[in-house]
Amino acid sequence: MVELVGSTVVLREFRMSDVDATMAIVGDERVTTTLSFDSLTREQQSERIAATIQRAGETPRTEYYLAATLKSDGRLIGFGRLGLTGVRAAKLGGALAADHWGAGYALDGARTLLDFAFGDLDLHRVTAAIGPDNHASIAAVTRLGFVYEGTLRDHVYTNQAWRDSRLYSMLAQDWTPDAH
Repeated sequence: MVELVGSTVVLREFRMSDVDATMAIVGDERVTTTLSFDSLTREQQSERIAATIQRAGETPRTEYYLAATLKSDGRLIGFGRLGLTGVRAAKLGGALAADHWGAGYALDGARTLLDFAFGDLDLHRVTAAIGPDNHASIAAVTRLGFVYEGTLRDHVYTNQAWRDSRLYSMLAQDWTPDAH
């Protein structure tokens, strides 16, 4: 069981009791307009969490999809994900409930995942594909030291339209824990 402790958030394995709390994220169009999927129903989210729990037990593990909770009181406020791809590489993703935007939680969660990625997992490269209108996420990865690589045209289909993504990357030799 993975538990990653940041400055303000704790990233932990999902459990089925998290379904209702996650609906403030995956059921909120303010949040999902920036994600690679449309808003979900409670039933769809229940199925996603069940599948996530199952994948967490597989060997080799192909993703770390973790609940983001407040360090102060344990309330679930978002999620973070490292999807392992290729050789020593991963895709970084995540989302935060709109009521918690602007407080630095997403930045802390991403920093905590990157410490894990380049530390425990010994990854070489982490990428983040972000919608061009998601200025907060672009600012966060830029602050963390990610490098802009280019635009992935018509990368995701969400909200009945194709959307480009801006691709950012971080290499292990560029990551300095606690410096970002």
